[in-house]
Amino acid sequence: MRRTVLLLTAAILAITPAAAQRLRYLNPQDVAEAQRDHAELVRELGGAETGPRAAYVESVGRRVGSFSGVANPGHALHFTTLDSAVENAFSVPGGYVYVTRQLLGLMDDESQLAFALGHEVGHIAADHAHIREQYAQRNTLGVFGQIVGAIFGQGIGNVLQARSALDVLSFSREQEYEADTLGLRYMIAAGYDPAGASGILAALSRNTALQSRVQGRTNRRTPEWASTHPLSENRMQQAFAEARATGRLGKGIRNRDVFLGELEGLYVDDDPAQGVIEGPTFTHPDLRIQFSVPQGYLMSNGTDAVTISGSAGKAQFRGGRFDGSLDNAVLLAFRQLTRGEFNFPVPPPRHLTVNGMPTAITTARVNTDSGVIDASVAAYQWDPQRVYYFVMLAPGGYGTAPFTPMINSLRRISATEAAAIRPRVIHIETVRPGDTVVSLSNRMAYRDFKLDRFLSLNGLAPNSTLAPGQRVKLVVYGTRRG
Repeated sequence: MRRTVLLLTAAILAITPAAAQRLRYLNPQDVAEAQRDHAELVRELGGAETGPRAAYVESVGRRVGSFSGVANPGHALHFTTLDSAVENAFSVPGGYVYVTRQLLGLMDDESQLAFALGHEVGHIAADHAHIREQYAQRNTLGVFGQIVGAIFGQGIGNVLQARSALDVLSFSREQEYEADTLGLRYMIAAGYDPAGASGILAALSRNTALQSRVQGRTNRRTPEWASTHPLSENRMQQAFAEARATGRLGKGIRNRDVFLGELEGLYVDDDPAQGVIEGPTFTHPDLRIQFSVPQGYLMSNGTDAVTISGSAGKAQFRGGRFDGSLDNAVLLAFRQLTRGEFNFPVPPPRHLTVNGMPTAITTARVNTDSGVIDASVAAYQWDPQRVYYFVMLAPGGYGTAPFTPMINSLRRISATEAAAIRPRVIHIETVRPGDTVVSLSNRMAYRDFKLDRFLSLNGLAPNSTLAPGQRVKLVVYGTRRG
């Protein structure tokens, strides 16, 4: 029954003039909060892309947003492309929509971008965040929750609320379906082929399946889209059925060539300026830092920190300029870990040398409502002006044992090693006679799963035959940005 209702709704929405919608005025408090948090949120999530590609994404967003029913959309809605290596898009109630460069790389044409942006505008127009906020306010965090929140980088200062809001944006399945339907309506009204809806959902599903196969070797966490935007075969089928019910499937704007032209040179995966993850190893060529995580642990690279998680514990690596002693650096790390509210004893650190660096390590036992945990800090005197450190959480009694190999692995890399690290970028290749999926996949800038990655990126099957003149996406090594 629900399926039929939704199909009828989609058909009705597709033919309802945009002008007939009731205008939705954004809450001034939401707008003020979004404006206040925007710069810090962007910084926390990798920074914003600028230039022609960002302007192009914004133009598509404004095109679909103009049919959303949001009052004065040209002023109220804002679209930002994030320089982030995770596949994600999200919005906040104050009218700000964000899409990552990594998600752009999965898309195949402009209609898919239009749907992704329209979907996020749909969340704003339907006020989904405030509905979910009521749920979030019922969740209370004790010391354990504060520690886990801090270790996962859920922000400092104003951005704490914004990052927490992103966690809340794990919308219900019903809200995802509604945002899909709204996104379809907006993109159709804007003249796009509604096939873009099921197209991007299929691309995300392929990529999620690929990442779950390879993440044991890449040691990279599952893409954020998989957690904040629940995917299912039913959701993709429903998007396709709703698009077909409009009678406009296969009709409208796709702009594939224009879109692929915008992808040329797009960074994928990590930006070397923020460090790169290769298998179990994290390397920052500019800071000349390298460490490796234990087997079975996954990493997530952020602007200011690397988050590490595994079955036996969680950790975070960060640091920078610090003028005090190593012991003071350890205490500061505990304060940051608990957001300045720790009230448990911290034993004096033991001092040792790791790969030539003075190091201080200690573990504090923390009693929480969820049981006893061990919170540990290992701080390194990188040079007279800089200290880097790991903050680690493990079940009570484990101490630093789950992380000992990681603690001992931190080292300086040589200038030659640093120079060898290059970014991966999208290259649009025109198929030539004799090219096959195998021959082209061999050019992918990865050590393993080359064919799987190529097929997933281009929505192809292993037995697909390529035609001369066809354009496909490759991931190759590029040149670092100045």
